[in-house]
Amino acid sequence: MTTPVLITDPADPRLADYTALTDVALRRRREPAEGLFMAEGEKVIRRALAAGYPMRSMLLTPKWARAMEEITEGSSAPVYLVSPETAEQVTGFHVHRGALAAMARKPLPDTGTLLAAARQRRAAHRVAVLEDIVDHANVGSAFRAAAALGVGAVLVTPRCADPLYRRAVKVSMGAVLQIPWTRIDPWPEGLEVLRQAGYVSAALTPAEGAVTLDALAAARHPRLALLLGTEGEGLRPATVAAADIPVRIPMEAGVDSLNVAAAAAVAFYATR
Repeated sequence: MTTPVLITDPADPRLADYTALTDVALRRRREPAEGLFMAEGEKVIRRALAAGYPMRSMLLTPKWARAMEEITEGSSAPVYLVSPETAEQVTGFHVHRGALAAMARKPLPDTGTLLAAARQRRAAHRVAVLEDIVDHANVGSAFRAAAALGVGAVLVTPRCADPLYRRAVKVSMGAVLQIPWTRIDPWPEGLEVLRQAGYVSAALTPAEGAVTLDALAAARHPRLALLLGTEGEGLRPATVAAADIPVRIPMEAGVDSLNVAAAAAVAFYATR
């Protein structure tokens, strides 16, 4: 059992993992390099632990200490107790969920290993590929939709935002900790790995020459990779050209595209 340690100094070096959480540029550089990520709130912390991520430490405000007792009693990681004011000074925001945990990342598998594992779990029918999506909320929302609608795995391109960044984890409600994922690199050359694994790659694009999502779903491809691009620009032209099928979501009222998270949910539902 871990006994919580009261800390009153926001500059205490034991709180180093939690400093400046709102500095996106800093955390994007620091967290992957140091092999850590933040889990915020009781539900997300529990999901991270259930997914096998080791806990480095936990930061709690007093009113959450009892609610988290079950977790702290079963962990050997240090638990730091701080006032809400100290937590805000350290992190840069009001920790209204009352609990943060610094978690250790697990090594990412290569794409072939991830796809093979999906086949073993009988979850290989569909995978999603997120290309260069830089908004963490959109990444988190896409992961949440993928988990909810039975997508077996998610692949993110080298320039895509970090799925384990705090906001992505939070928006996904911990789904990024449950659904298998890795970075597909190089890209779009990595499409060949998907082809060798038997996947038909479908590039979501508003182009008029693309087949409709309904037609794609009706084809019932045994293995399907759904490719989704960043806000505004969408998928790179080279990616659309390299994919097996360009696919569009039919729209009305002069609307030409959806937010990428919404488009992901529609595509995942239609092809379930």
